[in-house]
Amino acid sequence: MIRLVVALLVGLLVFSDVAPAYAQSDDTLIVAQEAKRRTLFDLLFGEPEPEPAPVQQQQAPRQQAPAALPPPKPQVEKAPNATRLAVFGDSLAIDLSRALERFYAEDPNLVVIDQGVSSSGFVRYDYFDWDAAITEQIAADSFDLAVVIIGINDRQEITVNGETYDSLTDPWTAAYQARITSFLGKLRAARKPVIWVGLPPMSKTEYSAAISQISNIQRLASFSGGAEFLDIYERFLGEDGKYSSHGPDVNGQNARMRKDDGIHFSSAGADKLAFYLSQTIQSFYRGGGVTMAIADPLLGTDAAAMLRPPYQGLGQIRLLEVAGAVIPISRVPQRATELVTAVNVPPGAVPFTLEQLVTAPIGRVDAFGVGFDPEAEPVENESGR
Repeated sequence: MIRLVVALLVGLLVFSDVAPAYAQSDDTLIVAQEAKRRTLFDLLFGEPEPEPAPVQQQQAPRQQAPAALPPPKPQVEKAPNATRLAVFGDSLAIDLSRALERFYAEDPNLVVIDQGVSSSGFVRYDYFDWDAAITEQIAADSFDLAVVIIGINDRQEITVNGETYDSLTDPWTAAYQARITSFLGKLRAARKPVIWVGLPPMSKTEYSAAISQISNIQRLASFSGGAEFLDIYERFLGEDGKYSSHGPDVNGQNARMRKDDGIHFSSAGADKLAFYLSQTIQSFYRGGGVTMAIADPLLGTDAAAMLRPPYQGLGQIRLLEVAGAVIPISRVPQRATELVTAVNVPPGAVPFTLEQLVTAPIGRVDAFGVGFDPEAEPVENESGR
């Protein structure tokens, strides 16, 4: 009997779960398809209380703060007599000009003039003649101080007097150096100070080696042509001593220094180059309309960074304004060759005799540390003489 009752209850339960629920309202048949399935446990012990539906919280849309751009530097009106810094060269010069404009944006006494010409160089004078261009700029007196960075387009044949020479051969090197010497000679004759910036490493190994050779030729020509040469090669190497597209910026943060082509500078790289260049520019320009500079006689040598009591380094020399020659920006410093050949000796001047050189008093430039004290009493020898 009990089995029969249980069977009937199970059958009713199954029938109620399987059969859909119907409802009639206003001649409309409604089918409840989502009736909850009941089990035998629910029938015997009762259905549990339904759990409350989870409350879905409405999240307010997140408002993103607009990206804050760095405030632009204040526009400073340049002084009418501001020092005119002209940057000559190829597309690297264009990048450097923009960086120098940012660097000196707040200096009213220096204005940067972009004289860069893309795809130019000292090889293809049929495309752009830098020798003729600098002659025109000097005649127009359009600048006071020249910065040159050029050479990334010069790894190609050069033609001189109808003869064509392959790049980096001996005849090519001689012709290339002669063109740079002629260029610098015009600037030197016009008393225009020149800073020649060397070339950085490149991403492609073979191309980088060629550019390094070109930069070395420029270095030698700069030394003989009276220009200051700024070597930046090691400044843009990675920790492994090879080319790296990234490196520390002017703030010490790691940033992209070079563009994707592995040749040109990014904005951060150009700003870093402008910072290095500004240190050399200080040899000729000190701001405030001052056209005089303190020249460090050890600048560019291994002894420049050595301790020099009672002061150390170029910065301290400029601070004390000692131990250097005052060089006006309007002329080029005289080189040591002029002292050796004595070409500037005034007429009628009599050079020192050998006896005068040997007996030079202490403190005179030709004493060479072995001078005598004229006030000291003579020392007698053993014979009393």
